[in-house]
Amino acid sequence: MAALGNPDMLTRKIKLWDINAHITCRLCEGYLIDATTVTECLHTFCRSCLVKYLEENNTCPTCRIVIHQSHPLQYIGHDRTMQDIVYKLVPGLQEAEMKKQRDFYQKLGMEVPGDIKGELCNMKTPLDQRNGDSKSEETTNKEAGEEKPEEDNDYHRSDEQVSICLECNSSKLRGLKRKWIRCSAQATVLHLKKFIAKKLNLTSFNELDILCNEEILGKDHTLKFVVVTRWRFKKSPLLLHYRPKMDLL
Repeated sequence: MAALGNPDMLTRKIKLWDINAHITCRLCEGYLIDATTVTECLHTFCRSCLVKYLEENNTCPTCRIVIHQSHPLQYIGHDRTMQDIVYKLVPGLQEAEMKKQRDFYQKLGMEVPGDIKGELCNMKTPLDQRNGDSKSEETTNKEAGEEKPEEDNDYHRSDEQVSICLECNSSKLRGLKRKWIRCSAQATVLHLKKFIAKKLNLTSFNELDILCNEEILGKDHTLKFVVVTRWRFKKSPLLLHYRPKMDLL
């Protein structure tokens, strides 16, 4: 009974080595970066590793189950929860990854995207905390309240931006009056589906397919991912087509 009343008696330290198998990618054997899960079997890998693997395969690298006969990339999704867990468990991993991405853009002479800048700023320890001081809850809430209007009015304008042309390639749907748009690179294909459905007064965004180079895009793909994997050596804007959803056999 004494043990139940003492939380320290129930605490057991677990070594990182003991859980490595659950937070590493089977393909590269490194810690998960941009964790992406196969919806069919829930096995998780680094996004870049999995996409490269699925260019020539249609099965899960772990259990070999068929993800989809012809469009396996449509049945994988970003696993934010798993990535947050990995970053919290592995000291310095997130900082190292953000630094690699920042150095990559700087080496190419490109502006560092706003989302990476934001991650770097969030990881910096406040000066007061480094000096051993801590702000009062009232002061922290006040500062957060003062900054909130600016954040609310940003609408992701500080993110890396992508220019898109949305074309209709079906006689069953009408074209958009304004087919040229510019939005955050972190927006997903699902966001575009909802946008098109609203503009066309469709009953459901699930009635749409969005394609790039005649390939159906997965709803969880970010526009940045689409540009890098399917439009890397082509000029802006990114050309996407939409049509009524077709059942894949």
